[in-house]
Amino acid sequence: MTERSTRRGFAARPADPDRWIRGADTAPRTIDASAFTARLTIDVTPELRGRIKIAAFGRGVTVADMLRALLAREFPPTEGDPS
Repeated sequence: MTERSTRRGFAARPADPDRWIRGADTAPRTIDASAFTARLTIDVTPELRGRIKIAAFGRGVTVADMLRALLAREFPPTEGDPS
């Protein structure tokens, strides 16, 4: 009755962690940097948030698209930056 089950559990650790972490021997994938985004969080006043939303609505774009364009204009890529 007190014998433990030999069945492997759902969250059982692998027997060989190095092999588990490395995975299969495959060639590294090339990464398209433009496919990834990073979330940026800032604190603004409710009044500024309202003005931003109204401006985006008036331009027919989303707030996110409008702010991405603004940031891209203000911080253009410099020589040597990855594309």
